[in-house]
Amino acid sequence: MTASKKMTLHPEDTDSFEDMRIERPGKTLRELTLEKMRDAILEGRFKPGERLVERTLCDRLGVSRTVVREVLRHLETEGLVDNLPQQGPAVARPDPVKAAQIYEIRGLLEGEAARSYALIATPDGVARLAACIDRNELAFASGSSSLVLKGTNDFYEALFHMAGKEVAWSIVQSLNMRINHLRALTISEPGRGPNAIAEMRAILTAIATHDGDGAYEASIEHIKSVASLAAQKLTK
Repeated sequence: MTASKKMTLHPEDTDSFEDMRIERPGKTLRELTLEKMRDAILEGRFKPGERLVERTLCDRLGVSRTVVREVLRHLETEGLVDNLPQQGPAVARPDPVKAAQIYEIRGLLEGEAARSYALIATPDGVARLAACIDRNELAFASGSSSLVLKGTNDFYEALFHMAGKEVAWSIVQSLNMRINHLRALTISEPGRGPNAIAEMRAILTAIATHDGDGAYEASIEHIKSVASLAAQKLTK
C-alpha cells in the first residue's frame, strides 16, 4: 500500500475506542497509556499503516500531547510504530524479510528450549505446560486475541524457565512485541486456533516422553506453520 493510501484516524470514529480512556490509579499515566496503545495495536484496533494522529489520541485517551508523544516514541522502539517522513507516526507494517528472520530466531530458541526440557521434564512441569495449553485453547475459543497472546506467552515463559534457558528467554523477550505483532496477524485466521493447539500439544507429547529430538522437531514444525501463514498475510 502506498503512503498516499495510509488510513487516518478521525475524531468521530470513537465507538470502538471508548474503553481506551485512561483512568487514574497507581500506575503512571505514561505506563497506562503505553499499555492501552500497545494492546490496541496488537488487538488490531489500529490497523497496519494507519496513521496515529496526536490530537485524536489525546482526546481518546484523555492525556496530554506530551504523554502521547513519549508513548509513540516508545512504541517505535518496540517496532509497533513507524515514523513516516512527512506523515508522522503510523502503525508499523511488518516487513516480510524481517518477519522471516524473527521466526528463524524463534525456531532456534524455542526448539532448543523444548529439547532441553524434554531431557529433564518432571510430571509437575508437564502438567504446568498442559494447563497453559488448555487455557490457550479456551482463549482461542473466546476470540480474544489479547488472551491468546497472553496464553502463548505463558506457555513459552514456563518452558524456557523450566529448561533453565533464562538468557534465551531474555532474547525472546527483547523481540516479544515484534513477535506478538506477527502473532496478532495470524491468530485470527480461520482454523488457526485448532491447528496451533494441536502443534503445541505435539511439542508437549514429545516433552512428556523425554523425546528431546522429537520436541525440537515439533517446535520447528510449529514455527514453520505460523511463519508460512504470516508470509502469506504479509505478501498479499
